[in-house]
Amino acid sequence: MKINILSLLSLSLNAFSQAFVLTPSVPEQSLWVPKSSTPATTTSSSATAASKLYAHSDNSSNNNSNSNKVSNVDVQRRQFLQQSIPLAIIAFSSTKANAASVTPTTSASGNLPDLPPEASRSYLQYRIPLQISADFYIFDLQNKLSDIDSWGDINQLFQTNNNRGQGQPNKIERDFTNPMRILGLSMPPDEADAMRDAQFKFEKSMQKISRSVQGVRRDLPVEIDTSLITSAEQGWEEGRVAINEFFAILNGVTGLDELKPIPERGPDQFEKYGRSARKYNDLVKKTKLCQNRGGPALSQAWGYLQTTQLLQDSCGIPDLDEYFYQ
Repeated sequence: MKINILSLLSLSLNAFSQAFVLTPSVPEQSLWVPKSSTPATTTSSSATAASKLYAHSDNSSNNNSNSNKVSNVDVQRRQFLQQSIPLAIIAFSSTKANAASVTPTTSASGNLPDLPPEASRSYLQYRIPLQISADFYIFDLQNKLSDIDSWGDINQLFQTNNNRGQGQPNKIERDFTNPMRILGLSMPPDEADAMRDAQFKFEKSMQKISRSVQGVRRDLPVEIDTSLITSAEQGWEEGRVAINEFFAILNGVTGLDELKPIPERGPDQFEKYGRSARKYNDLVKKTKLCQNRGGPALSQAWGYLQTTQLLQDSCGIPDLDEYFYQ
């Protein structure tokens, strides 16, 4: 009989421990206690007391284990914060430093408040397109002039599109001559005369290039006289000087010195220029993709859309302010 009671006591303790560990919500009264004689009842009371003591001990060990787990989680959290917070501070500081290094130009910058309102508006509108045009002049046009096979593309730059009887300016007029003319007309008289002279010099230099590449078509190889190559290169150099003269006058009258001149030819020309050919090629690539997605209608209006910066956020085109401040 004693052996059976001890066996029952062991079984009850195992059942209680499993119930407590796996299903803590099970109440103590739900445990099975066998009915027996008076000695068995006494022994059952002892078993109940022992089971309570075991449960208390197990509960204490679980609490200690949970407390250790919470402590470990707190330690890991503190270690993570100690490692991540300095990185976040560094990233925030670098971003803030980069943002503070460039102050966007507004109508209150430099000498713009002293200029006529139309001059200030024209400068803010055309300064970025003019710098992009200078990038095209050094990174694109210069290379095409050195490659005879690309002269057909250069010839297209001077072709006017007479679509439906409405004369559209060619690329040289749209990207160079027209902005120069608008800026010159908006400036005070002395600066306007000097800017008009630089504009005329540029137009004359472009006429040299146009005459040199006249008649050359894409994918149609022709023999090019060496004198035409020399004339085209002279036209490019004279145009470079005219652009730099126009930029110098514009930087002086605005007091901002934002427009970067084009250095003369040489092995370190790009380094002296200080602007990225990679960023320019990326801008041209994404601009063409966006233009192609818009179809012919958008292609005709692209010059106006670009100068007014309406599409700088479309088709992944880089932000023009960030592109300008290199």
